[in-house]
Amino acid sequence: MIETAKTFCRICHAACPMEIDIEDKKRIVAVRGDKSDPLFGGYTCIKGRQLADQYHSPSRLRSPLQKNPEGTFDIVSSSDALDEIAKKIDHIVSQHGPRSIATYIGTGAYQNSVGVAVGAAWHKGFDSPSFYTSLTIDQPAHRSALSRLGSWEAGWQNFSNSDVLLAVGYNPLVSSYGPASGLQGTDPFVKLREAKDRGLKLIVIDPRKSELANHADIWLQVKPGEDPTLLAAILNIILTSELHDEEFCQEYVESDQLELLRKSVGPFTADYAAERCEVSAADIHLAAVTFASGPRGTAGSGTGPNMAPHGTLMETLALTLNVICGRVLRSGETLESPYMLFPGDTRRAQVVPPSDPTPGASHRVRGLRGLAGEMMTNALNDEILLEGEGKVRALIVSGGNPIQAWPDQKKTLEAMEDLELLVVIDHRMTATAELADYVFAPRLQLERADVPNVMDRRFPEVYTNYTDPIIASGDDVLNEWEVYAGLAARRGTPIVLPGGDLPVEDALSDGDVIDYVYADARLPISEWRKNRGVIHDKPIRVIDGDPDSDAKFAVCPPDVYEELLEVQNERTGLEIFKGIDHKDYPFRLVGRRLKHALNSLGSELPGLADVATTNYAYVHPEDLDNFGAEPGDLLKISSPRASVVGVAETDPGIKRGVVAMSHSWGGLSLTDEKVRDIGTPTNRLVTSDNGFDRITGLPIMSAIPVQIRLISEEELQTAG
Repeated sequence: MIETAKTFCRICHAACPMEIDIEDKKRIVAVRGDKSDPLFGGYTCIKGRQLADQYHSPSRLRSPLQKNPEGTFDIVSSSDALDEIAKKIDHIVSQHGPRSIATYIGTGAYQNSVGVAVGAAWHKGFDSPSFYTSLTIDQPAHRSALSRLGSWEAGWQNFSNSDVLLAVGYNPLVSSYGPASGLQGTDPFVKLREAKDRGLKLIVIDPRKSELANHADIWLQVKPGEDPTLLAAILNIILTSELHDEEFCQEYVESDQLELLRKSVGPFTADYAAERCEVSAADIHLAAVTFASGPRGTAGSGTGPNMAPHGTLMETLALTLNVICGRVLRSGETLESPYMLFPGDTRRAQVVPPSDPTPGASHRVRGLRGLAGEMMTNALNDEILLEGEGKVRALIVSGGNPIQAWPDQKKTLEAMEDLELLVVIDHRMTATAELADYVFAPRLQLERADVPNVMDRRFPEVYTNYTDPIIASGDDVLNEWEVYAGLAARRGTPIVLPGGDLPVEDALSDGDVIDYVYADARLPISEWRKNRGVIHDKPIRVIDGDPDSDAKFAVCPPDVYEELLEVQNERTGLEIFKGIDHKDYPFRLVGRRLKHALNSLGSELPGLADVATTNYAYVHPEDLDNFGAEPGDLLKISSPRASVVGVAETDPGIKRGVVAMSHSWGGLSLTDEKVRDIGTPTNRLVTSDNGFDRITGLPIMSAIPVQIRLISEEELQTAG
């Protein structure tokens, strides 16, 4: 008997509603978008439509595993595994203190509505600051820049009625996710077409003609690493031409800082930026005037420019464009993304004061401090390898794959092998799981209850959804939160959530834990359960600001001023790397999102593997000709740190002198003899020891200086 259940996808952040046909309550036979959903209209991507293969895959783990002395894995019960891990943690903490125990939350775990919250609360419960997430290896500047600049409590203007959109290095037509007030993944192709039909002017800054850039009115094909130069020039043109919102700036921007910003961006003329960025001065000027003329619309950035040189500065300058043009929601306007899962019942038209961009715990390396509530993952390798007080000795990895994702693959391998205890929660044997002492098999998305916790911040309507588990596993699998709760019960560690102390000794359901995590939700969880796939006619209005508030934006604090001077004094955009001759590395490697993969997830599923089993090295056809190569040939791509091998593919829309590859492929090997089957990890090319952001410490993981040459299959196999 086949029954149909409604749910939503949790492979990525978008949370696309789906209908799942299930045979005999245990086998998925069909997956499709839910055409009745009023927000998504049946939209799904190719990844989500592979849920049946993910669930029924022979490679899926269905019980916990424990590494034996021979280096292979034995099946172990989840209860026994938790008993043993709790004892090991107790021993390590007694010898070295709570800081020695760390958790890393990967992108996959963010698709679980309670995993991150429970993991963070568990750490806090035994006073360990060593909580890390994938945020600090891809786009920490999204948080740090907002803290440094200040934010607007009511948020930026809504995309639905924008006249202009400036997209710096993001591509929601593939990634299904964009910055606040940008185009989101709720049927993005239709939403973009509708916006263009109403007259939206689209400005895209990207070194390749991405799917989004294909629709741009103005496409600035910037040289990788020069986004700060380009944004500074746009700011200069707007301020020099008096196109900014003077009234808004007078009320909400520190006047001395606005004048300092004018001075700081003054040298960044259109002609100067055109030469450095390798784009037309006329196009830069047109982009500036178009954005400033709006009259409504926002600027935002994606992962790529956040990973490039001066990522925090780039993000600050993009947000500063919104500030000086007054692109904020005013009193009486409606919030498009009202954060219905988060506390608070008002959003005021006022500035949230600037604050410390890195207020978290101190690291032992590079003078770094963490973000609020978490430490910098880009320093975790060093925190594991560096001897002395505070050394991380045990690590729990949830929904992540450090070997393929963290900066510096070689150092990451050394760090994983140095740990006294490595626990991985994943549904498949990733490269990282192969090194683990214990591997927990988690319940997959269709086996658990959830709310769309990430996309709730981006929905373009007051929209709610909720899903119950729609299929039972019948195996010894745990939700991520159950691992932390199990350890907490054995160690007597409190897990304090908004709803109170989680009763870890009780038999809890996913729904119970959701109630605890979202007890302060603006719309009660009981209403989410009643309203599945519903747009609510409950507009959230912005109210007047507090008359006693005198907070203002800080558009040019001392560190921004200093970094703009630093950028101005550069010549190649890559002086952040010390001790190398940039002439030896004439190409720049940038990241590239793929429709058929999400980081390291994808190639293990047949429907996605049919698209590609490797992360191709995309270059301009003329560059490929210069290498004496053809599509399908092998290219050796070398940075000052290391080399990878990529399978060549052409992209006529990519800038000359650029190679684009997707992040988080490959495996354990430091050579690439299996590159055609599993791809290669571009994180091997970077190091945290040379070239990193002055605020977040993030190593340069995009716009990486590289050299490229043709390599034969025989040479590859010999090297491997």
